[in-house]
Amino acid sequence: MKFSYVSHLYCPKCGNTYSTQEVHQVCACGSPLLVEYDLEQIKQSLNREDLSKRKPTLWRYHELLPVENEQNIVTLGEGMTPFLSMPELGKNMEVKHLFMKDEGLLPTGTFKARGAAVGISKAKELGVNNFSMPTNGNAGAAWALYGARAGMKSTVVLPQDAPKITRNECAVSGADVYLVNGVISDAGRIVGQAVKDYNLFDASTLKEPYRIEGKKTMGLEIAEQMGWEMPDVVLYPTGGGVGLIGIYKALNELRSLGWVKGQLPRLVAVQAEGCSPIVKAWEEKQKVSDFWENSDTLAFGINVPKALGDFLVLDAIYKTDGCAIAISDQKMVEEQVKVANLEGSFVCPEGAATFAAVRELRESEWITEEETVVALNTGTGIKYPDTLNVEIPSLEKGDFI
Repeated sequence: MKFSYVSHLYCPKCGNTYSTQEVHQVCACGSPLLVEYDLEQIKQSLNREDLSKRKPTLWRYHELLPVENEQNIVTLGEGMTPFLSMPELGKNMEVKHLFMKDEGLLPTGTFKARGAAVGISKAKELGVNNFSMPTNGNAGAAWALYGARAGMKSTVVLPQDAPKITRNECAVSGADVYLVNGVISDAGRIVGQAVKDYNLFDASTLKEPYRIEGKKTMGLEIAEQMGWEMPDVVLYPTGGGVGLIGIYKALNELRSLGWVKGQLPRLVAVQAEGCSPIVKAWEEKQKVSDFWENSDTLAFGINVPKALGDFLVLDAIYKTDGCAIAISDQKMVEEQVKVANLEGSFVCPEGAATFAAVRELRESEWITEEETVVALNTGTGIKYPDTLNVEIPSLEKGDFI
């Protein structure tokens, strides 16, 4: 049996196709490229029950991933993160069937490890040995560390306000790290010039086709962990939007394989009020978003003023009858505390935003009490040590509580 049934790359805008055995970045028309698989061959060679006999990593789905030679896999054990019922929080919100997919237990502490694992593995297979990328922090940390494991050289450019922890992760990996006085789009312009000047591989969001394939394994895992039943709603904190696009792609592929039945879940893009270009575009029924000026939010991972794949995010929302919603920083912090109090989970601000979105959408009755709802927590809260300012009483030696 083949290790991968990858077929080719294709452009979702103009239909151009490209080989997966050569280095490609974006289509000639400028659009991101997506990966196509021979699903008919997979149908004939693989049953979903076979997966249960495999190791609990994202590579259990290797037929639906783009790495063609198992020897090229670069791994830190990523995948199969907890899928947790949230009964007390659900009761508090009047949502009976609330679940969390907790990505905070992945290597590097966030869901970015998925995209890095598959992206770096495929880059290794294609002979890439030097890459560059802009990042808000977590993606750069993941790619730099996985790159180090693969023996690759990396150059990472971050906004100077990026969390110190992620800056340090990039630096200790041996990457060339630079800070820019601006946001991720400013870092992107610097990387774009460096790619041209030094002939580097551009690992920017959706400027290579394979990060999304790692991210889509969130959707594959959710389906398997739910016994191949579709949830009603999936909420995702959305900056560049690769995770939401990936989940949509994964569930469509599973439906084509006949492994899941019924309608796709309604997909919800959750953004911050201080940076919500997707929300604005959805409210205006647009196909693409406008650049969000002066973006600002404590949820640094979703501070993306303009996503290259915005049209793919919006398409996934429209085609699943989903929506986009903006959450204030204050509500994120309040929800972060509630999740910890009620369920014992210290989620990141972006993850807290998804739970705050569930609360608001339940209050408006967009989500009903009986629906099955999955919220993505994309990272561990301990990567954001300065988000919460909690006063803790001090005791002198000899004092008692």
